[in-house]
Amino acid sequence: MAQLPTFDMLLFGGTGDLVTRKLLPALYRRHAAGQVSEESRVFGIGRKSLTRGEYFALVQSACREFLGKEFDAARWEAFGRLLQYVRVDASNGADYAALTDLLAGREQIVRIFFFSTASNLFADISQNLAGAGVVTPLSRVVLEKPLGNDVASADLINQQVGAIFAETRIYRIDHYLGKEAVQNLMALRFGNALFEPLWRRGLIRHVQITVAEELGVERRGQFYDTTGALRDMVQNHLLQLLCIMAMEPPASSDPDAVRDEKLKVLRALRPLRDRDVLTKTVRGQYKAGAVRGVPVPGYLEEADIAAHSTTETFVALKAEIDTWRWAGVPFYLRTGKRLQDRLTELVVTFDEVPHPIFEKPPTTQAANLLVIRLQPDESITLTILAKNPGEGMRLKPVDLALDLGETFKTRSLDAYERLLMDTVKGNLTLFMRRDELDAAWRWIDPIRAGWDQYDERPKAYVAGSWGPAASSALIGRDGYAWHDEL
Repeated sequence: MAQLPTFDMLLFGGTGDLVTRKLLPALYRRHAAGQVSEESRVFGIGRKSLTRGEYFALVQSACREFLGKEFDAARWEAFGRLLQYVRVDASNGADYAALTDLLAGREQIVRIFFFSTASNLFADISQNLAGAGVVTPLSRVVLEKPLGNDVASADLINQQVGAIFAETRIYRIDHYLGKEAVQNLMALRFGNALFEPLWRRGLIRHVQITVAEELGVERRGQFYDTTGALRDMVQNHLLQLLCIMAMEPPASSDPDAVRDEKLKVLRALRPLRDRDVLTKTVRGQYKAGAVRGVPVPGYLEEADIAAHSTTETFVALKAEIDTWRWAGVPFYLRTGKRLQDRLTELVVTFDEVPHPIFEKPPTTQAANLLVIRLQPDESITLTILAKNPGEGMRLKPVDLALDLGETFKTRSLDAYERLLMDTVKGNLTLFMRRDELDAAWRWIDPIRAGWDQYDERPKAYVAGSWGPAASSALIGRDGYAWHDEL
């Protein structure tokens, strides 16, 4: 890969998990690959009073753990020469004077402000950066999710940040869009003539999107208990995956051409209001159980969780898109913590042949499935029926499988590697536009309102399972089953 333009990147929340376990390892990898110039600089910005040496030791420990065998002491030492730490209280405008001095004379260099903090600090940071005179025409700002907690709070944040940064300089990040398999989904749909004629009602029966986590809330208890799975995962990750699955072919690969089509999907989602919330959504909360044989506590026993919390750690729902292409095709979305496996996959179930002439195989699985897996491994599998060797015409499901790592014999870029480099390049394709975010919140907010209206409390599920039984019933009422239950 060609070397990127020289940049200054300021990581607010510089001692937090996202910076130390995701962003810095991503930058280290790109530097080790020769993509980051030696004149570039990376600043960890935080409230703690740390010397550069103390910060270096802190992030080195986290990166060594996260990178594993990829960590190389010599390469880390070289990367470390780019790294600095600056103590700044995000809400204290006077602290930003330190940035003015550090950035002086580099106004013609791409400048990136990454806000890895609570979203209620985004406005303060933006205003204080402007007050310190460090926002230049080449400055860009990256906003981590979730942006706000409803449409009103998100709109306010967007107004306040937008008063300092133009929309074309705002990068609302969703790391799922940076995953290699998501890129391959777009290549599969829009780079091949094979699937497009099949990608519609009458040929696809239903679509499933699952984002399952084995982990609990870990050290995010305080944040998670005020957020929940609907806001933390569905509003961004799952809806973005749904958009890519359902969008019309864009006129080009131009960022706004792609994002225009995603917006149309969000606006075509049938609202879930009033009693629809009771029949088309399921919310759950894990209780004590075991994950891979290791006992784990229930949600209410986790640190920083209120004793009688009704925050959901699991959501399943049925979404419908009111367009000619997708009318009558249900999209089932599911996400949760402390589930049986770590898994992100999209499953497209195609219709059966109109007139079967062979005996159907003894399986509940549909004859033709397309499974796009994003994690733990990245792969694309197409299931078809083939003749079983021997006499007669007995058919058997077989898989045409593409293991991306095995096929290309190279390590795929981590999502944050791709997205951070796209930020430096100024490529907005994989980032959410303001009107996309607004449309997503407008669809999500009535679901929460319905839960409150009917006092719909989370259904308990055992940690290490696939969630509450009501999730299976939700999809089962339409005659289908989750892919892992087949």
